Amino acid sequence: MSVIVVGGMIGAGKTSVSKLLGAELGSEVFFEEVDNNPLLELFYTADEEEEQEKRYPFLLQLTFLSSRFRSIKEALVDRHNVLDRSIYEDWYFCKVNYDIGRISELEFRIYEELLENMMEELDELPKKAPDLMVYLHGSFDEILRRIGTRGRDFEQDESLMAYYKTLWAGYDDWVDNHYDASQVLKIDIDKYDIVHNPEDAKEVVEMVKEAIAARDERFVSSN
Repeated sequence: MSVIVVGGMIGAGKTSVSKLLGAELGSEVFFEEVDNNPLLELFYTADEEEEQEKRYPFLLQLTFLSSRFRSIKEALVDRHNVLDRSIYEDWYFCKVNYDIGRISELEFRIYEELLENMMEELDELPKKAPDLMVYLHGSFDEILRRIGTRGRDFEQDESLMAYYKTLWAGYDDWVDNHYDASQVLKIDIDKYDIVHNPEDAKEVVEMVKEAIAARDERFVSSN
């Protein structure tokens, strides 16, 4: 029994992989709350003046932090779940928006204090962290192709390309040098298309199963 988080860039295919793993492993899936979040479209479409006045980036970050905290708490109580993005990645998005000036220094400090309090609460749970992160990564061209394919109109504006490029450029570094909650399995989305190629889907599932089995074997050996 394992808790798996699926991470990666906007458009990388996290929801599709989460659904696949949930079905194949018989796990509940905790999906990222995007469809019913009124702030998400405002985050993408507000002009700079409205954004500065309404503070949409900070408010959106708080709503995601709250929902991801709720999901990870529920997922860690049961030892067998899949999460479509998790609280562990949330900080990276907030940091990028702080670096590019969409979130203020005060807002970022408040955010980090909230996150620290939440992580301390997770430490009180019997299961304190996920067992595996499935990280979907790939070329920037492939990310843009997938964002375009899924057809959310508010994600398509040319003005967003710089934001996407900044997120993409630092993602591998965050995974390699900052994420330490669990083992990481990297899946190259330029190579694997689990939506349109059943063989790719089967291979990804097998890689996840092998990663979990190897982790369980190391755990048994160490005890």
